[in-house]
Amino acid sequence: MSEPGPLDFVLPAALEAHEPPEARGTARDGVRLLVGQGNAVTHHRFTDLPDLLRAGDLLVVNTSGTLPASVPVVGTPLRVHFSTRLADGRWLVETRGADLSPHPGEPGPLRLPGGATVTLEEPYSRGRLWFASVHTGTPVVEFLHRYGQPIRYPYVRRRWPLEAYQTVFATQPGSAEMPSAARPFTDRVVTRLVSAGVQIAPLVLHTGVASPEAHERPYPEWFRVPSSTARLVNDVRAAGGRVVAVGTTTVRALETVAGADGRVVAGEGWTDLIVTPDRGVRAVDGLLTGLHEPKASHLDLLAAVVDRDLLARCYAEAVRDRYLWHEFGDVNLLLR
Repeated sequence: MSEPGPLDFVLPAALEAHEPPEARGTARDGVRLLVGQGNAVTHHRFTDLPDLLRAGDLLVVNTSGTLPASVPVVGTPLRVHFSTRLADGRWLVETRGADLSPHPGEPGPLRLPGGATVTLEEPYSRGRLWFASVHTGTPVVEFLHRYGQPIRYPYVRRRWPLEAYQTVFATQPGSAEMPSAARPFTDRVVTRLVSAGVQIAPLVLHTGVASPEAHERPYPEWFRVPSSTARLVNDVRAAGGRVVAVGTTTVRALETVAGADGRVVAGEGWTDLIVTPDRGVRAVDGLLTGLHEPKASHLDLLAAVVDRDLLARCYAEAVRDRYLWHEFGDVNLLLR
């Protein structure tokens, strides 16, 4: 049986978050939190999260840090977005125009600051992402920190410093875009969670660029699930606790190393797993995530965690109650 298409709805432009909540007069942890569980949809602030989880639950977080992955092309209005370093040393990259919209690109070298070059070799998908060889003279991460800026899209109307795109859990730089579901966490929320008996376990998945225009299926990304996290996931589920993933990246990593019986093992490498309702989830009992665009492929992953009808209700209420979308917006807690 074929799956239904990704959830579709109308997203009013007024509901796009144009700047961090701090610039709107709201604390990082003061964004709104929409909760969907069973047949109920309820409205909260993110600071309510410790009261919505139970002692014995486990939050699994992505500790990947955001890179300043957008670099200008010398002599042109274009920018190159560094997405994903591949196993063979090449990168997946995309080019964007001065208005931040996708630029088709063409094979050949592009000059970058500091004498660096990136050579577009062949298209990866629809001509948006390219396989590219990169020559920077220094490690690419160092090059990006010297010449790059955080990736942004047209709905973010001005530049914000890299710190605005880091989460409290970020320890290992490597993501082209912020694992934004974790952005509302602050030291005080983490302290309250731990005090309430909620455990927190780390993993890493370096996320690539997720074009808001193309709604493409996910492509391979590098991850690592440590043995300590695998053990905690298994122990919590065996004791009747819930494993709540913070972000779709965390779901992808956990499900990559989950067996058919739901037991998780340590692992690392490149994952090409696509989580769909037909496949389902095996190791995850809940998901904290941002609000995704209409027809976005991420919505299929969400529909693997909770019933599609509940998901549709959540999104209808989010639009009706004027929640804010994108990386600087509000968040959604889905519990099975």
